[in-house]
Amino acid sequence: MNTREQFVVDTIIEILKGKGSDTSKLDFKSEAHLRDDLGLSSFNLAELTVKIEHEFDVDIFEKGLIFTLGEVFDRLN
Repeated sequence: MNTREQFVVDTIIEILKGKGSDTSKLDFKSEAHLRDDLGLSSFNLAELTVKIEHEFDVDIFEKGLIFTLGEVFDRLN
């Protein structure tokens, strides 16, 4: 996992812990669905998007919707 990908995973963990979620059993593999597998809500996805855009100056939704962690990674690389 590269630095950008690690930032995304760390940010997701931070967001989920902020809402009281246990992140210890989550599998942050590329195929993980942001909502179904990782439990991100629309609000959480908006927060993630803002943090990524602030950190990397990249709008991950510029080219359309994303559903998996791998798609986030692809937009950053």
